[in-house]
Amino acid sequence: MDLVVLQNWLDNISFAVLFSTMLIYWVGAAFPGIPYLGALGTAGIAVANLSIAALLGSRWIEAGYFPLSNLYESLFFLVWGITAIHLVAENMSRSRLVGVATSPVAMAISAFAALTLPETMQSAEPLVPALKSNWLMMHVSVMMLSYSTLMVGALLAIAFLIVTRGQKIELTGSSFGTNSNRNSNYRLQRPQNSEPQIAETSADSALVFSEPSFNSNNNGLGTTAVLELATVQTPSTAPTQTAELLSPQRLNLAETLDNISYRIIGLGFPLLTVGIIAGAVWANEAWGSYWSWDPKETWALITWLVFAAYLHARITRGWQGRRPAILAATGFVVVWICYLGVNLLGKGLHSYGWFF
Repeated sequence: MDLVVLQNWLDNISFAVLFSTMLIYWVGAAFPGIPYLGALGTAGIAVANLSIAALLGSRWIEAGYFPLSNLYESLFFLVWGITAIHLVAENMSRSRLVGVATSPVAMAISAFAALTLPETMQSAEPLVPALKSNWLMMHVSVMMLSYSTLMVGALLAIAFLIVTRGQKIELTGSSFGTNSNRNSNYRLQRPQNSEPQIAETSADSALVFSEPSFNSNNNGLGTTAVLELATVQTPSTAPTQTAELLSPQRLNLAETLDNISYRIIGLGFPLLTVGIIAGAVWANEAWGSYWSWDPKETWALITWLVFAAYLHARITRGWQGRRPAILAATGFVVVWICYLGVNLLGKGLHSYGWFF
């Protein structure tokens, strides 16, 4: 079979499978009682991953070099990395929400590569002289893997923000830094048949979680946790109180997402570091300088600093929950600017094989 025809079939198949998988995950999230949807979603991601691997392998055989020389190839390599890290994250978390967050992004990238790019950008062409180096596989592949890993970790952080509705909660997982403060204003209380107790704190905005007491009306099956604003009595003001309903399942899911996001980003950051170092060595070999402040290099450094700040905040400052999730969500945007934005907005030493 002609390898070009095979590649066309494989990229269309990967898009169709990812689109179907996205729908499966979304239906499963909307109707969690339907059986086997989680297994079908995982199988769909695995099939898409294998299809893209076969696409890249056939591309490698056809062109004779590692398939990362243009936008079409790098986009599918990015999708391959996202689906691979998705399988790891889903296995760690046992949650369908991983697929709800990652499958739309993977599907959109594959659709853009297979259906939007012109044929001239999809076809394999001879390498430009600067890319005829063994560093192509080392530098570019590691950078693309770091992008996909950091994207998945950031998407899980965004999912955390959605699950918690932006509220600040105390988590009890294992991803806590050396300076974490477990005696914060947030705690999950389980009162009995008495009135919920308020955390003793001097802060006017202290928040606590409490679950409804187990009584004969709900047969001991409480399903709602309440995020309560502690009542503060002052001589000049009346007591005030607000509440947000969060189910215990949602709280457990939020803790899982926070932990898995932290671990996935912790995996992607060393890959990004190695990729930047390899790129600097290759730049010195190709251009005679380790660092030239090219737009791609500058944004790679910005990406590194954002996720370095995320890990520093979690490891040494003890941040958890909402604040590091917001930082990771910012990192998601920065990764896209570094990967695609600088090539769309201006020329640089890394512009070959793209739009301009």
